[in-house]
Amino acid sequence: ELAELVNDAIKSNRKIVVVTGGVLSGIGKGVTASSIGVLFRAMGLRVTALKIDPYLNVDAGTMSPFEHGEVFVLDDGGETDLDLGNYERFLSVCLTKDSNLSTGKIYQSVIEKERMGDYLGKTVQVVPHVSDAIQEWVLRVAQTPVTQFSTIANKASGWFTKKEKPPEVCIIELGGTLGDIESMPFVEALRQLQEHVG
Repeated sequence: ELAELVNDAIKSNRKIVVVTGGVLSGIGKGVTASSIGVLFRAMGLRVTALKIDPYLNVDAGTMSPFEHGEVFVLDDGGETDLDLGNYERFLSVCLTKDSNLSTGKIYQSVIEKERMGDYLGKTVQVVPHVSDAIQEWVLRVAQTPVTQFSTIANKASGWFTKKEKPPEVCIIELGGTLGDIESMPFVEALRQLQEHVG
């Protein structure tokens, strides 16, 4: 599946922009990523966003707001990082729970695949299995069309928007700090993704 997603990204000339904070956390990466998205939208490009959080929680729903900030609830019920609220407002898009990726979500998906026998008895490792799963997730989100209006409002009113086109740019915010052990699989996956799609 990774090879197909890479080929689609290359064929469509889709761009991926990564915003990370280096060794500092809480320095406004979310607002910076959102602002970059606004500039791309002003150029007439279709933009989507992905927030990567390196914590082991599956989502932000059960995390203390004192420690992590408030939860932003998306149309599809996804309980996500508050940065996704910035993305939706700045980019005028309606994101899904897949737009918030955590270490917990990735490990959960890799373990589910292992339990189903998808790895054909191989020893499951961070590289290549977890790093490939991260790249697949990123490329899937990057190609998924996003609506400009609430899907709930559309269904309630009986009014549906025209078929949305895939994004031309995906902005990825890698949360946390690069020195954390938790971030390493994501940094490696994004490094590999750079080699694959350029």
